[in-house]
Amino acid sequence: MCELLAMSANTPTDLCFSFTGLTRRGGETGPHKDGWGVAFYEGRGIRTFHDADASANSRIAEVVQSHPIKSEVAVCHIRQANVGDICLANTHPFVRELWGRYWVFAHNGQLSGFQPSPGFYEPVGTTDSEALFCDILNHLRSDCDRNISTDEIIARLVRLSEVYASKGVFNLLLSNGDWLFTYCSTKMASITRRAPFGPARLKDADVTVDFESETTPNDIVSVIVTEPLTSDEEWDVYQPGEWRLWRKGEVVSSGATEPGA
Repeated sequence: MCELLAMSANTPTDLCFSFTGLTRRGGETGPHKDGWGVAFYEGRGIRTFHDADASANSRIAEVVQSHPIKSEVAVCHIRQANVGDICLANTHPFVRELWGRYWVFAHNGQLSGFQPSPGFYEPVGTTDSEALFCDILNHLRSDCDRNISTDEIIARLVRLSEVYASKGVFNLLLSNGDWLFTYCSTKMASITRRAPFGPARLKDADVTVDFESETTPNDIVSVIVTEPLTSDEEWDVYQPGEWRLWRKGEVVSSGATEPGA
């Protein structure tokens, strides 16, 4: 399966450290060699990078690792293909516009018997993940209007996530740039870093960073992943069916569904 990485922060922050660890799993320390992508929100705009090659060997990934792109919300994915060809059109994260905002989606898993509802949004590639994304947006677009509250959006996303998770593995990252919604059906973990900051060491690369020298006392930075990226920090493991809504590095809402119900 694939691996996910996201960041939510209260101040523009780069993803270089975590991204470096994740990319090693794309064909070097892990089997996720069938493409990768990352999206950084910058205000209401997004900066995206995609490559159908393994991230561990990607020159584009090297640029992202070494270039500190500052963002409050970022979404990343490395792919191990199970549905759809290995090609650029099938690399996550996927992006669509809804209600004047760019929505970014990445998924880990595979559903059995999933049939998307027809609607305005259609997939470009051939993955079930992109079809899922289009299905989610079609439900929101048809059932709601642009003045819907965030609480109502999240309530609908939770209900949809429960339905999707009943059909198989559905681990989700979804953001509109203001918030980040995460849903775990099988595997996900997070860490929130705040003062007092300390050092951290990657599991998959010989890289250590001292966050105290890279941050201010007011910074709050949370990282959400499929598998913990560091060997010397305590990660908070999601339970199956658990969802969390992140904003500015903090969990502002959370809950749980019945996975497989």
